[in-house]
Amino acid sequence: MFVKKFSLLLISLGLVAVFAGCSSNSQAQNGSGSAATAVDSAPVKMGRVEYAAHGTKCFTVAVVAMQGDKIVGASLDDYQFMSTDVAKGVPNSDQDFGQNYKDPKMVLASKKANAEYYSEHMKEEAGATTPVDESLTAIEQYVTGKTVAELEDELSNKSAEQWVDAVSGATLVDTQGYVKALVEAAKSVK
Repeated sequence: MFVKKFSLLLISLGLVAVFAGCSSNSQAQNGSGSAATAVDSAPVKMGRVEYAAHGTKCFTVAVVAMQGDKIVGASLDDYQFMSTDVAKGVPNSDQDFGQNYKDPKMVLASKKANAEYYSEHMKEEAGATTPVDESLTAIEQYVTGKTVAELEDELSNKSAEQWVDAVSGATLVDTQGYVKALVEAAKSVK
């Protein structure tokens, strides 16, 4: 009987040691071996806005994931009417939703979903050298890891022209507008 109790005690102690080891491994992965910070354990919250980041002929949908006061993920897309012979419209453009389009040869379309066409259009019209989807992705990556306060400070200290070169990999003339859209999305988080 004593051997059984002693064996159970040893197994219990072994399990405690295993769980303690797992706990210290997860702490080590969070940084310098200390417990997770408040930001690491803060819930991720989403914010989304529709914004006029690029003139008056389209609209932007900006989405951010916030953890604490930091943006931990971002997504941008622009939507505008494009010709049906060059662009694929948003879902249901060929169904009941599309019946409300003023011109049946035009569809509401995502610039990202039609990046090849739209990038070629930007190249012809404005001499763009970077595809639209790559530029939007560069802006998304630029804001990730920053706070709203940091971005607002940058927005107040850089002109629209300076923003064109501020985000490595993005050559969009309205880079500033896209950053503003993402800031507004971050501010919408509740």
